[in-house]
Amino acid sequence: MKKRHEPSLDEILQLKPVRGNFKWERGEDGNIILTVPKFKSNIGKWLCKALGKKETFIAHLDRIGSAVWEQCDGKTTVERILKTLKEKFPDEKDLDQRLVYYLFKLKELGYLSI
Repeated sequence: MKKRHEPSLDEILQLKPVRGNFKWERGEDGNIILTVPKFKSNIGKWLCKALGKKETFIAHLDRIGSAVWEQCDGKTTVERILKTLKEKFPDEKDLDQRLVYYLFKLKELGYLSI
């Protein structure tokens, strides 16, 4: 079985994450609010309509998540995002580890591509 390549920190820092094609806006508190589809398949969408349910749900990002989301434009590197976070939130601990975890979690959920 082929072993999966685990990217090094240097490789991760050079990545340029791209937001998914979701409707998003800034809330009154300045944080990002995402409108996320519940299903990608037509069957799931049809089922929502048949049951009278919404096809989307709302995800509220916190201040750090919002700062990350805004910068996931496909042009900004993870290294630059991290630098911006450290400038904006100097009292936050372990921002590098938290950022990498957050980005890969968003990727896993299909919210962005890396």
